[in-house]
Amino acid sequence: MTEALAASRRLIDYVDASPTPFHAVQTSATLLEAAGFSRLEEGDAWELEPGSAHYVVRNQSTLIAFRVGQEAPAKAGFRLIGAHTDSPNLRLKPKPGYVKEGYRQFGIEPYGGVLLATWLDRDLSLAGRVLVRGEDEARLLKIERPLCRVANVAIHLNREVNSKGLKVCKQKHLPPLVGLGDKKDKGWLDAFLVKELALSGPEQLDGFDLMLYDVVPSVISGLDEEFVHAPRLDNLGSCHAGLEALTQAESSTPFGQVLALYDHEEVGSQSAEGAGGTMLETILERIVIARGGSREDLHRAKANSTFLSADMAHAVHPNYGDLHEPRHMPRINEGPVLKINSNLRYATNSASARRFIAACEAVDVPLQRFVNRSDLACGSTIGPITAAKVGIPTLDVGNPMLSMHSVREMCGSGDQILMTRAMARFLSE
Repeated sequence: MTEALAASRRLIDYVDASPTPFHAVQTSATLLEAAGFSRLEEGDAWELEPGSAHYVVRNQSTLIAFRVGQEAPAKAGFRLIGAHTDSPNLRLKPKPGYVKEGYRQFGIEPYGGVLLATWLDRDLSLAGRVLVRGEDEARLLKIERPLCRVANVAIHLNREVNSKGLKVCKQKHLPPLVGLGDKKDKGWLDAFLVKELALSGPEQLDGFDLMLYDVVPSVISGLDEEFVHAPRLDNLGSCHAGLEALTQAESSTPFGQVLALYDHEEVGSQSAEGAGGTMLETILERIVIARGGSREDLHRAKANSTFLSADMAHAVHPNYGDLHEPRHMPRINEGPVLKINSNLRYATNSASARRFIAACEAVDVPLQRFVNRSDLACGSTIGPITAAKVGIPTLDVGNPMLSMHSVREMCGSGDQILMTRAMARFLSE
């Protein structure tokens, strides 16, 4: 197995273990602890030594890891990488279980910009977290067998579907079929959760955050194993690259190294766990203070820092090439993509990009560039949000992919290791 394929297989393992942001954080914490990082609690006092490695978790869905630099932060600053743990999906409503026309169904709400049609006729199951009375931290739940299906309607009853396109109503057409039942049965979902969690009764259930996921395992595909097919590559692909880069980077640098894996990017980042919140700046300030600095030193540190926002990028699609700007067509397995937008949907500018460009050159990683067509709306990332919130020079990068926001996405099996190498160099230079 080549080094690139080995990296992609580790990515597959990470994605399959992480059907929700809660699981992604748990999986990330396990990898960090294996690399010598220790967990800190936000409510505790911190004592931080140069070279020590730690991580912090908020609400089980956001994780920030860091390695303390050898020099004072005011002088050396930080090298930071950010990504997000959430992906568009279908999430259960607070009172989700009901029976209609003899079918047990879940009431669901789309989360983020879901490519709705891709969720139809898939083998789906349930994952997330459940709060149990008397327990401080919610239990994670992952049902690893097919549990439900959002069933399509037969073409015989919808003859114009191929000529006029499939129109999916979020309220009417997306509730999945979970089983057969009777309208008199009101507590079947609670009973199911009680059984799965081995509880004594439904009175122990204090709430949940549950969502659907595709149970089909991720795979490497293509005539020469060129591709990865997997769910949630946007943006667990960037989370995994950042984790491996942080654990592989030089561990004794003048500056601090930081990895921020946020929740809620797909819905705007405006939360205590999102990039629009104060978590990152608070942790940077606590690092500065623990190293004997002041609020003034924090501002000096930020002026000497660079933030790399990592989110998957749009590869050129052979069937839809006209949707790309002709001279900026990223290709799969040809390296990371530097994302640029004059209207600041991406945070990259020529000055903020210099350190990453230098890092790619130093480790012989090819670098592509993406600019959206001028007549199409451009998506955005945590990059501009972080740049405005924290005031650190920021750039946006990502690995090229297809099927973004589908229930099952696609990227190159050779790109993961290239991004990881470039990120590791960025954190080490």
